Amino acid sequence: MNQQLPARSEVEKSMTWDLTDIYTGREAWEKEVEDAVKTADELAACSGTICRDAAAMLAFLQKYEELELKTDRFYGYAAMLHDQDTADALGQELNQKAQSVMVQIAEKTAFIEPEILAFPGEELKKYFEQEPGLLRYQVMLAEIRRREAHSLSGEMEQLLASAGEMAMTPSNAFGMLESADLKFQSVKDSSGEEIQLSNGRFVPLQMSGDRALRKTVFEAYYERYKEFRNTWAALYDGQVRQQIFFAKARKYGSTFEAAVDGNNVQPAVCDSLISCVHANLDKMHRYVSLRKKMLGVEELHMYDVYASMVKDYEIKVSYEEAKELSLKALAPLGEDYLDIVRKAYEERWIDVLENEGKRGGAYSSGVYDVHPYMLLNYNGTLDDVFTLVHEMGHSMHTWYSTHSQNILDARYKIFVAEVASTTNEVLLLEYLLAHAGDRQEKAYLLNHYLENFKSTVYRQTMFEEFERKTNAMAEAGTPLTAQALSDVYYELNRQYFGDDMVSDPLIAYEWCRIPHFYYNFYVYQYATSFCAAVAIAHRILAEGAPMVEQYKKFLSGGCTDDPVSLLKIAGVDLSTDRPVQEALDVFGSVIEEMEALSEDL
Repeated sequence: MNQQLPARSEVEKSMTWDLTDIYTGREAWEKEVEDAVKTADELAACSGTICRDAAAMLAFLQKYEELELKTDRFYGYAAMLHDQDTADALGQELNQKAQSVMVQIAEKTAFIEPEILAFPGEELKKYFEQEPGLLRYQVMLAEIRRREAHSLSGEMEQLLASAGEMAMTPSNAFGMLESADLKFQSVKDSSGEEIQLSNGRFVPLQMSGDRALRKTVFEAYYERYKEFRNTWAALYDGQVRQQIFFAKARKYGSTFEAAVDGNNVQPAVCDSLISCVHANLDKMHRYVSLRKKMLGVEELHMYDVYASMVKDYEIKVSYEEAKELSLKALAPLGEDYLDIVRKAYEERWIDVLENEGKRGGAYSSGVYDVHPYMLLNYNGTLDDVFTLVHEMGHSMHTWYSTHSQNILDARYKIFVAEVASTTNEVLLLEYLLAHAGDRQEKAYLLNHYLENFKSTVYRQTMFEEFERKTNAMAEAGTPLTAQALSDVYYELNRQYFGDDMVSDPLIAYEWCRIPHFYYNFYVYQYATSFCAAVAIAHRILAEGAPMVEQYKKFLSGGCTDDPVSLLKIAGVDLSTDRPVQEALDVFGSVIEEMEALSEDL
């Protein structure tokens, strides 16, 4: 690992994404922004006339679709330009302007939903008969009418839209502090070499076989977060307060109810996940006990969580090797699928390496009429290979949806967003297990499988509980101080990891660094999606082409049905706890397999 992160300008071009596929430069971006504002003004001039007749409604919705294409492009470009180097002034400027313009556009178009809701449903049905072109917008119109009980007057909708820019402040401030301003001290490994600690390097360093280094990194990292605990608490409190404001304004009983309704999902789905995970905490505790035994430690600490249970064995994979491995693992999805993956590699859809100021983590972000993009921070670990196929799964979901649906119907709900990504991860893992060279390699891979269950099902459900508990506290009038948040988090961590884990005091501040807590109840969907993906991937491997076709139909569905119904196309019913329980049964069987292997390692 290099001592210093490279500057953005020092990263090899082939390892960066090509944003010129969207715009050739700032001038073209500025023109698109100007055109989008003009289109929004043209729409605003139609206020009061949307539903005058079928032809007027069609013309208006066509213009609205045109606006959506423009905002998708300029907003996506600005966000990615910013994320590739959060300290870069141009990226900051364009991203802030894009957010500001989006709020302006939301204000100008706030009248749309109230006006459509005021139009009688029976008359709308007649419009579909009179003007078949309106059928293109049937899903969008149905979604608007579904949320009728939580829609407000045109004036009130405009006021809420005006508050949108202000509501972004906690998330924006968190991002700037976490990615651009927060600096960590260097740490020394066992050879005395200094390593610059960063958010992108934290987990890879926690995976080190050097336990003393892991402890040093853990303490240095969380002590730095602890220093700003009151600032993190103020930011998180601001996030929760804005969620409460919008939930109350839209007449929801809670922030959680508002969040899941936005995805057209029943609260019972999440309730079922939490109760099922609680009923299976014994498996998590058994896994922790196995980890303690295999690492051979008297006390298992939180800085031992990421270290491989298979000692003195690791798999390092170059980016070129990772690409080839991904193509082999995803081969069951068909040659047409692989052709698009190859395009992503060859045409620079991916920003690969970490650089100074780059946003941490990884994501996939689609631009509807261009192509998906992926941000990585690739460090050559096996985890990084899984991250690559994970983000590729997102991108392929986006690709299939955008090539099957118009922009309004292509935006699949967040609830299903993690299914394709995690299906890819399971396919990769099954491929690696099938080609494991010896017992040690197989054990290493089973370790990774267990890690997936720990981090994606149990950990994300724990995160979800943290969000629900802290939002409920705020709704009941309890101040969200740093101490209160840390106490909730620490107790959850102790409950989930059990008695064989020493819940080090510093882990109480882990909540400070989780960006997903600013995504408004996002995380539980990782857990439900993982459970769905385990079922889907195993059916793909067992049934072949017929199941692949069902799966691609799901990928192509966009938001044309509610998420639970869309998943039923792929054979998974999350209206029951069966997929979660079946996945956790797999977790139990993998633990048993690892326990047996561990006797001979």
